[in-house]
This record gives sequence, structure tokens and C-alpha cells, in this order.
Amino acid sequence: MAHRSFDEQMAALDALRGRELNAESMLLVKAALANRSNFLVAKAARLAEDAGRADLLPELLSAYDRFFTHPEKSDPQCWAKNALSRALSKLECRDKDVFLRGLNHHQMEPTWGGKSDSAGSLRANCAHALVGCDGLGNQDLLTLLLTPLVDKDKSVRVEAVRALAQLGESAVPLLRLRALLPGEDSEEMSAACFGALLAIEQETAVPFVAGFLDAEDECAAEAAFALAETHSPRAFAALLEQRKRGTGPDPWFASVLLSAIALTRIPEAINYLIVLIESDTREAPSAIEALGRIAPSAELRARVEQAIEQADGPRLREAFRQHLPEPPTHE
Repeated sequence: MAHRSFDEQMAALDALRGRELNAESMLLVKAALANRSNFLVAKAARLAEDAGRADLLPELLSAYDRFFTHPEKSDPQCWAKNALSRALSKLECRDKDVFLRGLNHHQMEPTWGGKSDSAGSLRANCAHALVGCDGLGNQDLLTLLLTPLVDKDKSVRVEAVRALAQLGESAVPLLRLRALLPGEDSEEMSAACFGALLAIEQETAVPFVAGFLDAEDECAAEAAFALAETHSPRAFAALLEQRKRGTGPDPWFASVLLSAIALTRIPEAINYLIVLIESDTREAPSAIEALGRIAPSAELRARVEQAIEQADGPRLREAFRQHLPEPPTHE
């Protein structure tokens, strides 16, 4: 392997994708992990991860350690460390110090007009990996994940929320606090927090998440869709209550609520939208569109068509043609 050109080595590793690593292949992967090239090491790490070769942990750890030395030169853009951290986690490395090192790593590299940190993905990987490490209780993890929870890199913040979600009830206060914090990415972070809280607390979290609906903004939309994903009557009731007390005639948010109601997929929600169509209300076309987004069955499509016939409105027939077209026939 050492006597081959870089392109030949890359091609040799590419040829191993999707294949079981035999003795000869393992020699190639081990040689690549020892290489100076961060590209070759990253590719070899992915092969080890995909093949589930935990017996390569010593070589992976050695490579990981090596690329923290003069990292801007040895591993620009953290290609190797990113792949290695994922492989180490997947192959069940449980040494907390390995991932704490990555969690605390910042790598400032030249960019047009200044410098930027290229280690965000590494910190995100390590935040998630720490949850499975030995010697860390929930209280330790809550403390360790505070810093990535406010990291400048969005991917790190989101991964920290996902890591916290694995801690269960003990993470609820921190997740609620993070959801309440404003910021440029509040809708994305809130979406992650909403999903985590609803997964942990289930229906107990519905009133908290529903409290964000009043704003009728992007964050409110994320709250609506997170509620819809629970597929619960209580979430449907919260969405319906918001429609009744909505603060303004915003057609965008009205459409969001109808889409969320449809996405609950519960019979009460479907019936509610059918009644809107039958009554030919102002929002009936949006109700048709909402139902079209959930890939309706032939039975539901027939119900919508029947409701439109009862309403006898041309605008509804046009919405039906647009959002629930005839399924293709297979000859």
C-alpha cells in the first residue's frame, strides 16, 4: 500500500465498499489508517465502521490521536477526525476521554476574509457519543452538554439536544429552558427540543409545546408539526384550540395548522377536515391540500371527492385536481 500512488490507494479502498473485509482487505485498511493523508484515513475509518470491525479500535484510536497534532496542517477541515469519531462511537469505544477531547476541540482555519472553525461536526459527533461512555452519570452529562448546547455551530447545538434526549426525564428542565431561549436559529433548535420533550414526556409535554403556537411564526410552525408527530388526540385538541383562538387572519399559519391537523392522521382530525370541505369554508382548499400531503388512501380520496360534490364549489374541484390527482394506473 505504501508504494502505491494516492489515487491507487483511494481506488483500492473504494473497491472494498460494501464487501466483507478479509485478511488481505484488513491489511489495506490498517495501512490506510496509518497513512499521513487525512483523506485516506477518513475513507478507511468509514470502511471499518460499515464493516463493524471493532478489532480495528487500536488503529482507529492511534489515528485519532495523531490528527490532534498540528491539526490545521495534518487534518484540514477535520476530515479524518470526523470519520474517526463516528467510527469509534459506532464500534462502541466507551472511553469518555476520547470524546471529551473532540468535544473541546476548535480548529480555526483560514477562509476568505478571516478564519472559521472547522471542528463543528467533530464536536457534534462527540457530544452524542459521550452519552454511551463509561463513568458518566446523567448529572455529569447534563453538565458536560451545557457547553455544546450553546455552541456557535448550529450542528453542535442540535446534536447536544439529541444527546440530552437520551437522558430521559433528567434532561427535561434543560430542554425546556433551551426551547424558551430566543436566537437566530430558534425555530430549528426549538424543533429539536419539542421533539425531544414530546418523546420523553409524551402527552405531559403537549401544553408546553402548544404554548408556542400563539406566536404564529416559524417556531410556532415547528411546534405544530412536532405535536402532529405524536398522533395523539390531545395534540389534535391543542391544534384545534389554536385555530379557534388564533390572533390574526394569517393565511400561511392557518395553512400550517391544517397541515399539522392532517398529519396527526387520527380519525377525529380527518373528519374535521372533511367537514371543512363539505361546508365550502374559506379554508376548504387548504384542507384539501393538507389531506393531499398525507398520501391519502383510495378510501380517503373518495371521501374528499364526495365532500367536494356536496359543497359543489368549482374552486374546490380545482384544488382536488391539483392536490389529489388521479393515481397512475399500471397496465
